[in-house]
Amino acid sequence: MFKKIRRKSIDKIIEDNLDYLVRFAYYRLGNRIEAEDVVYDAVLTFLDRDLSALQPESVRSYLFRIVYNICMDKMRNKDRQKISLESIDIADSDDDLLDLEEINRINECLGCLPSREADIIRMNVIENLSFVEISRILSIPQSTAKSRYKSGMERLRKLFINK
Repeated sequence: MFKKIRRKSIDKIIEDNLDYLVRFAYYRLGNRIEAEDVVYDAVLTFLDRDLSALQPESVRSYLFRIVYNICMDKMRNKDRQKISLESIDIADSDDDLLDLEEINRINECLGCLPSREADIIRMNVIENLSFVEISRILSIPQSTAKSRYKSGMERLRKLFINK
């Protein structure tokens, strides 16, 4: 009985995060079909693992970590570059996403930051990931994720003041 309840909650977490996972992969790969394939592979990989020791609150970040790793492998293998936010097709996205004008403005500003700071800001602000999840995904301490976020936000404030 416990396994069925746990499996149902895991299925719900996966279902609730599929769109975020696809967007997360799409931003890194630049191809919607490839992003969907990565997420499909990630979910299968996730479900093949022993989930008995996994805490429900870490399922989401664990999924993002698997997607992140698969994307990084694909990018290394194909020598791809990240695409800009403005080229992401937001027509299929939920209404709660940022509008195109705001995405363009954010992308322009984030382009002026070091990529490690910009990635953390994107993960937190756009992909709505917590610092705990970001630290798990990037395999960095939570304090490092927070300090990179903070320094990136300070640089952004300076950019806005100078514009």
